Amino acid sequence: MTPTPPPPVPSVLFVCVHNAGRSQMAAAFLARLGGDRVEVRSAGSAPADAVNPAVVAAMAEVGVDLAAETPKVLTTEAVRDSDVVVTMGCGDACPYFPGKRYLDWTLDDPVGQGVEAVRPIRDAVERHVRDLLAELGVEARA
Repeated sequence: MTPTPPPPVPSVLFVCVHNAGRSQMAAAFLARLGGDRVEVRSAGSAPADAVNPAVVAAMAEVGVDLAAETPKVLTTEAVRDSDVVVTMGCGDACPYFPGKRYLDWTLDDPVGQGVEAVRPIRDAVERHVRDLLAELGVEARA
């Protein structure tokens, strides 16, 4: 009897303009909550030099370390290799491929904001990520 192959792992790409805030938070939450049951990427259409320090601080408050992360440039390959592409304020900068699932999350941009303003954005990102995991049929880790 041939063993049944494992089900494919869904791949998700989070895209925002600078890849320094919302997409970094979303990718970190998805990696933490989805573990090895989901593949995670993030990128920006015009990446910043570093992740927003207020985002790093707000994520540290919930036990997620983004200090070593760096913004990445959005590539056609990253979109092509993803099953789900989640955009957050990058408009039409994301290439379109038929057969991909595209979502657009309307979230405030944390650029120029302090930690107090980033906390509600962080919490909204986590809610969206948990909903996405449920839609993908992946149980969130505690």
